Amino acid sequence: MGYDKNKAHYVSATAILVKGGKYLICKRADWEKAFPGRWTVPGGKLEVLDYALRKKDTSHHWYNVIEDLLKKEIGEEVGLGIENFGYVTSMVYVREDNVPCLILSLYGDAIGNEVRLCSALTEYAWVSLEEARNYDLIEGIYEELKILDRHLKSGEAMKWTSGNVVGLSESG
Repeated sequence: MGYDKNKAHYVSATAILVKGGKYLICKRADWEKAFPGRWTVPGGKLEVLDYALRKKDTSHHWYNVIEDLLKKEIGEEVGLGIENFGYVTSMVYVREDNVPCLILSLYGDAIGNEVRLCSALTEYAWVSLEEARNYDLIEGIYEELKILDRHLKSGEAMKWTSGNVVGLSESG
């Protein structure tokens, strides 16, 4: 059995950093190919070298691959650390070049106080859910913040539904 393009995806992960009841959002540079000038949360694409050069955790497997990816990407993009990971949601989108991308959205507590942006990011803000409405967020980011905010405040299970999408339902 060879390569099956129907099962192949780029894998990315993003993290909503939490500190003092606020969430870190960052503005993408205007020259970025995808979503230029829009606000998002840090993250990046998984590459084979993100795990292949380190010792396996069992005889066949590497563990904590997404967590390690996010630690690296958050360090590179905003100069912070992350701990106490939790899962928010997942989604797939198909790029303009027809490559399907699986994105895992996680959250965690920010480690450190000084945000240092990489060149691909131009601004940052620590925002409450209400304050996040004032930013031009990439589609879906506000809804992910909303899912996480509800979970952290009420313990509500984190699940994406079409009712979470701004404009379809403003209740809650």
